[in-house]
Amino acid sequence: MFVKFIRENVYASFMLTILRIFIGWQWLNAGWSKITSGKFDASGFITGAIGKVTGEHPAVQPWWADFLGDFALPNVGIFNILVPWGEFLVGLGLILGTFTSFAVLMGVLMNFSYMFSGATSTNPQMVLIEIFILVAGFNAARIGLDHWIIPFLRKQIFRKKEQEVTMHS
Repeated sequence: MFVKFIRENVYASFMLTILRIFIGWQWLNAGWSKITSGKFDASGFITGAIGKVTGEHPAVQPWWADFLGDFALPNVGIFNILVPWGEFLVGLGLILGTFTSFAVLMGVLMNFSYMFSGATSTNPQMVLIEIFILVAGFNAARIGLDHWIIPFLRKQIFRKKEQEVTMHS
């Protein structure tokens, strides 16, 4: 019943829009500050996360530390670009309501990456709100650019499939 409400109710779309813009602002602001400072370097964060793998109850699991040490740290230059621009673009997508489901899914992915790395901060509350937005689907973007973009894309895809069927007949 609740899922049906957040997926279909017009009033729910207003609340989801507020939540979407709130989360979008968090991402946009975090990314923009990293982009404009020109000093962002993920190597310290990654190294710190790898150091949290010790003890009886480590904050970082060994499999994640292996990923960080074997892949992320050697390729930190890529992460120095992906992290700030990813945060910024997720925020922009959520604020504008553009490709909302994809944007929020990428936000969840980043939040979990930070939590896997031992950083709690606001990540759990962001994930909780992002899950509501994901479950709501299109209703979360009803008041946003997706209101026009998604129907346009569906129409284009349907038109293309019709043309392919006609060509093969």
